[in-house]
Amino acid sequence: MFSCKRVALQSTRLCRSATTVATPPTTTTKKGVNKPGGKDIVLIDGVRTPFAVSGTHFKNMMLYQLAQSALRGLLHRTNIEKSSVEYISFGTVVQDVQTANVAREAALAAGFPENIPAHSVTMACISSNRAITSCIGDILAGTCETAIAGGADFMSDAPIKLSRTMRSVMLSFGKAKTLQQRLVLGSKLLSLKAWTPELPAVAEFSTQESMGHSADRLAAAFRVSRQEQDDYAMRTHRLARKAADEGLLSDIVPVKVPGSATYIEQDNGIRPSTPDVMAKLKPAFVKPHGTITAGNASFLTDGASACLITTSERAKAMGWTPKAYLRDHVYISQDPKDQLLLGPAYAITRLLDRNGLTLKDIDVYEIHEAFAGQVLANLKALDSEYFCKNYLGRSTPVGTLPMDKLNLWGGSLSIGHPFGATGVRLVTTAANRLRAEGGRLALVAACAAG
Repeated sequence: MFSCKRVALQSTRLCRSATTVATPPTTTTKKGVNKPGGKDIVLIDGVRTPFAVSGTHFKNMMLYQLAQSALRGLLHRTNIEKSSVEYISFGTVVQDVQTANVAREAALAAGFPENIPAHSVTMACISSNRAITSCIGDILAGTCETAIAGGADFMSDAPIKLSRTMRSVMLSFGKAKTLQQRLVLGSKLLSLKAWTPELPAVAEFSTQESMGHSADRLAAAFRVSRQEQDDYAMRTHRLARKAADEGLLSDIVPVKVPGSATYIEQDNGIRPSTPDVMAKLKPAFVKPHGTITAGNASFLTDGASACLITTSERAKAMGWTPKAYLRDHVYISQDPKDQLLLGPAYAITRLLDRNGLTLKDIDVYEIHEAFAGQVLANLKALDSEYFCKNYLGRSTPVGTLPMDKLNLWGGSLSIGHPFGATGVRLVTTAANRLRAEGGRLALVAACAAG
């Protein structure tokens, strides 16, 4: 069982950004973020599948099956009745057309009653953060008392479209009534371009720049060196390996691969390295002088996550023991060209200010690691007098975020980053770390495309 005397402060950043706070049930001498007059929203528990490098363990599965595995794992972990859940929301980024509403398909596959509504939401890398706050909003509005929020993404079978010309011909062919009409349509397929498939977009639609290029420019703007990024990446892999070896990554639930007797029980992207090996990696985006490499960037990942959210009153009535209170959140949008990955700096600042807190008041930080350079640039921004004055409107810097509180069990660079599933992993990890470390307040922050 879990103690409700631990709390999670969840913050989430996106290029628009989100942040959430959780506090203990009573306020003592330390600062808190209790919300008088409202419902106390609690996190009962959260789980995730192992996060697997795309093209490996889960390559023959489907997106809904990963989400289904997370839902079943959550039911087993919490020992709740399926009928006690009133709503399900899942975040996802790379959608499967066959299971467009993956939340609903996964819920049905997991055996939830047919009368439980479910919807899917997409908000890039903070999609499951959005699922969490959607559930919180529904609970606060009184439309439900207990909900499951989760997320899933599956890059092993990302949708690759036929060319637009090919699609147009195929859709029109059935309407062609004469041989001549069919020959005219067929003539449109004589070019090589018509047969060239359209790969999934890797660039921002509004700027046509990849996130890797944005990260490279951001790192350069804040003078984050290649060595600093490599050192940070080695740190996160080292910490993740240590946490895994010590059994701290307890949010993982085993996944049985369909058609096989194999159970996948561990992440497979954690790979501690050495400075020599990291230094040999070539720039992945800005060539030849960029600093973002395969070693200091997150990798394509398959995985899913889910968590149970309710009110403290409902938890007490059902005999459930909360792990954390979810107290506050904020979403922020910035210029997608020049500040695509700086959302955490803005969101963290706004969340702390709104709750009368400082960086020192937070016991646990969980920040999404899209790139090592992105994390380090945000940390430098928070401690920059120039940035805080000119962009945050502050007379003094927010301060130095203590590294001995940041991502101590690894992060997205090492554990993996299934886009839609990462938010729930961050929140669950924050709650688990609070309990393990005897902390009181946690803050979660994440960047996202857009």
